[in-house]
Amino acid sequence: MKTTIFTLALIALLTLGSCNSEPTLQKYFVENTENKDFIALDISPNILNLEKTKLSAEQTEAVNSFEKMNILAFKANDKNQAQFETERTKVNAILKNPKYEQLMKFGSGKDGASISYVGSEDNIKEFVIFLNRKETGFAVVRVLGEDMNPNNIMTLMSVLQKSKIDMDQLKPLEQLLKK
Repeated sequence: MKTTIFTLALIALLTLGSCNSEPTLQKYFVENTENKDFIALDISPNILNLEKTKLSAEQTEAVNSFEKMNILAFKANDKNQAQFETERTKVNAILKNPKYEQLMKFGSGKDGASISYVGSEDNIKEFVIFLNRKETGFAVVRVLGEDMNPNNIMTLMSVLQKSKIDMDQLKPLEQLLKK
């Protein structure tokens, strides 16, 4: 009996101790996916509609390193500016965590974009693009994959330009782009 109580107490302690209350983008996405003020999309590689037989070895490697893309967007308007500022501050705070290595930043603090990644230069697990504009809102794009590297991302961008993107998967974003 004492062993059972001790075992249960140990399991409970380990479970509670292993819970990480630190905010992450993944948690932020999960918390806001069903929120009516956000638009959430999960995009798979098949959105590219590529003829894989026409890809070079480098392009094939880049496409294969890409697993999915998550997009979470908040549409700002005159009535929700306070909420917009709150949510944008939350995302900025998450991206200041040292696990998100910033590659580039554009624009000012109020309007702009940043590109960050998680992992090492040779094994990037996640690229994060954060775009924000006070008048229209913000979007956070998580590009998830395995063994991605900066060359793969640049190659993937060139493949994107040549692809026949399935625009039906992007329809929910039209709401955000319309003002």
